[in-house]
Amino acid sequence: MSINYQTRLTALKTYLEENNIDVAMIMTPANVFYYTGFNSEPHERFMALVVDNRNQQNILFVPALDKDLASNDSIIREIIPISDGEDPYTILQEKLGKGITRFGLEMKKVSMFQHQYLTAVFPEAKYEDIQPFINKQRMKKSRDEIAHTQKAIDIIEKVMEEGMKKATVGMSELELVAELEFLMKMFGAEGPSFSTIVLSGEKSALPHGIPGSRTFKNGDFLLIDMGVTITEGYCSDITRTFIIGEPTEKQKEIYDIVRRSNQAGIDAVKSGVPLKTFDMESRNLITNNGYGEYFNNRVGHGLGIEVHEEPSIHENNEQMAEKGLLFTIEPGIYIPNFGGVRIEDNVYINEAGEAEILTSFPRGLHML
Repeated sequence: MSINYQTRLTALKTYLEENNIDVAMIMTPANVFYYTGFNSEPHERFMALVVDNRNQQNILFVPALDKDLASNDSIIREIIPISDGEDPYTILQEKLGKGITRFGLEMKKVSMFQHQYLTAVFPEAKYEDIQPFINKQRMKKSRDEIAHTQKAIDIIEKVMEEGMKKATVGMSELELVAELEFLMKMFGAEGPSFSTIVLSGEKSALPHGIPGSRTFKNGDFLLIDMGVTITEGYCSDITRTFIIGEPTEKQKEIYDIVRRSNQAGIDAVKSGVPLKTFDMESRNLITNNGYGEYFNNRVGHGLGIEVHEEPSIHENNEQMAEKGLLFTIEPGIYIPNFGGVRIEDNVYINEAGEAEILTSFPRGLHML
């Protein structure tokens, strides 16, 4: 499995030429990785891939402490290290010179602080948003990308399988989080792809609740939402909901509705229909069973280098589904002061335009 970063970069350069953009500067770490193969989080330090179409040159600016890593991992040969005491915008100006009239940026990434410095060193430039093109390019996943994602999914499913065995009455949510994140490393992950969510009892009604000291009790819903990032740079995201002890009839009813809603969303997946279709099919099943007011979020999101990417699978998204899209289907019912159920799977629209379910962890009601 090998990712052709040069092909990605060539497509970006073609877009810049077609739109008369002189220079593009990419600062999002995930996008820098997408085009170069160098994966790093610079935190407060300056990092950017600069594509200068005027001079046909590509430059990677990195924190000085990352220079060796960038040299090893990146396809970009011209790497400029910036030490903590240097002004990156002065260095950028010295390297690019004058005469930039159209400057491409990821508008969602650039802060007011960064924009102020850019306009100071390139006062004649007009800024263009290249984010939509990058999002569209990243949205369609190659089979090599799916292979990396599958590896991340296989790991998190092993974590789920072993982790659920450790959940016992009296254990706290945070204690199970610790066990799960230990297993992630044991099974070969770089780490969690987001903060692991373990919610029990009435807290499971909080879609993005924060694990705490609440201990598990008989009769609790136990919602586990987690994923991993692997060294190849791709991630997974899966949710399963369990019952501790014997379920009530209402718990069984809610669980069965969510399970069928999840299946309805997956069954709707194919190329050539609006993305909203997947959300609506899931949502309609929940609504028609009387629980529509308890499902207030979209049914899914894109997945890949980041755990949340394009496309957004919601009921108003008219964008057409295409081959190569990878996303989650994760309907839920969340009843305040009672509890909630979410079942989340990762789905790929394959070369035949059909749904390929990458997750395989059982979706039936499981009692711990």
